[in-house]
Amino acid sequence: MTKTKIGVALLVALLLFYLVLTAQRGWLLLSADQPLSKGLGAALLLLPVVGVWALCRELMFGAATERLAGQLAAEGGLPPDELPRTPGGRIVRAAADAEFEKYQQEAEAAPDDWRSWFRLSCAYDVSGDRKRARSTMRQAVAMEKSGR
Repeated sequence: MTKTKIGVALLVALLLFYLVLTAQRGWLLLSADQPLSKGLGAALLLLPVVGVWALCRELMFGAATERLAGQLAAEGGLPPDELPRTPGGRIVRAAADAEFEKYQQEAEAAPDDWRSWFRLSCAYDVSGDRKRARSTMRQAVAMEKSGR
């Protein structure tokens, strides 16, 4: 088990503990006599539901991303990690932006290939655009599931 997976497992355990405590407090407030307490208790009971939904969604996304990365690695299709780095280990942004164009053109040339979208997602990520990276990765996962 990698350090990342151990960290995720610890965070999941802490979040679940927090959600159980929140549900317990919600139940206590819901069983109180005052209407305001009942309203707050109902709201507190919704938080664990939303939290579990978000947690499951993120874990499924992570598992799907890892599965696709493994498949691409086996095929030799992962983008190489050859970008220059700063002394602190960060990727030089200008180099990442220049490399981005290559992956964007690849995705435009093969819009039905999940592999090109996966690589484009990696390019967005190293360029610092996390929102588009996640969106593009979700598209790659959906395309792979649908068999494209």
